[in-house]
Amino acid sequence: MDHLVLYCRPGFEPECAAEITELANSLGVAGYARTDRGQGYVVYHCLVEQGALQLVTELPFRQLIFARQWFAAQPLIEGLPAHDRIGPLLQQLDTLPQCGELMIETADTNEAKELAGFCRKFTAPCAAAMRRHGLLSAKRTQRLPRLHLFFLDSSRVYAGISNPGNHAPQPMGIPRLKFPAAAPSRSTLKLDEAFLHFLSANERETLLCPGLRAVDLGAAPGGWTWQLVKRHIRVTAVDNGPMAESLMESGLVQHAMEDGFQYEPRKPVDWMVCDMADQPTKVAKRMALWLERGWCRRIIFNLKLPMKKRYASVVECCELISQQLDQAGVGFALDMKQLYHDREEVTGYLRVA
Repeated sequence: MDHLVLYCRPGFEPECAAEITELANSLGVAGYARTDRGQGYVVYHCLVEQGALQLVTELPFRQLIFARQWFAAQPLIEGLPAHDRIGPLLQQLDTLPQCGELMIETADTNEAKELAGFCRKFTAPCAAAMRRHGLLSAKRTQRLPRLHLFFLDSSRVYAGISNPGNHAPQPMGIPRLKFPAAAPSRSTLKLDEAFLHFLSANERETLLCPGLRAVDLGAAPGGWTWQLVKRHIRVTAVDNGPMAESLMESGLVQHAMEDGFQYEPRKPVDWMVCDMADQPTKVAKRMALWLERGWCRRIIFNLKLPMKKRYASVVECCELISQQLDQAGVGFALDMKQLYHDREEVTGYLRVA
């Protein structure tokens, strides 16, 4: 397999392409990316035999910032007849290993959403035929590779596999989160998704337990604070704007009407979260300072990206944080991801190592 298919947020195809090209070259898998802005996916053509399989095996998926999902694929299958798509598909997929589950997916675009009905109807008969053919295991399991069918339209599909544990668990890499009616703003979903993405189930239980203390920089009206209060964490909400009355009535929130870039906590806290809209390098330096000064141990923050050179901007911010903390002798770990509920931004998780 010499095609690597990556799903991304529509409009961020150049960033996804630049990132995978750089990472693939670092592993010696030369190639080139082809994409069109707005199509919601990138195809990286490997110039190394079985290069795509090498990438999905050796490159940790969590290291990718802009990709929502990926798989190693065969060349595009075209011309599937409307009266029998399954038969030709099985012939094309004979060389694949047995897989434990099937994902039938499309790009996250308005045009591709028109395929949703087709995909729902196609899934059950396709899975049944593939089980009879031996391509899918009799029972669904995550111990075997996952089979992906990525339809561009009803007659064209990329087919391939991803390795167990090295892909996004959700179909299309999109978590299905429901906006809580009690939350003050939809931004609450960004922090909810960040906790799900960056923390394991055990970490969410032990690191987000009642009684902890947190600071929310740029808190108003309280979408991120709401996620902390929901978990019975005490929050200092830092913002010159007003906070939702329901949060203030919880008894768990103290409102500090200050500039988030100037605020300093009197005592160290367990968490700091930040959704301030400012230059990404300014935010990155402030995040590093909080860890450097020992004001907290864990930070989740957003970087609002410029319209151009967005991947370069993320790399620059990561390098600034690394340089600042390395010079201070602070051991740290940093993960970055463009989450589904992010827009022109990425989310970071910075913590003491």
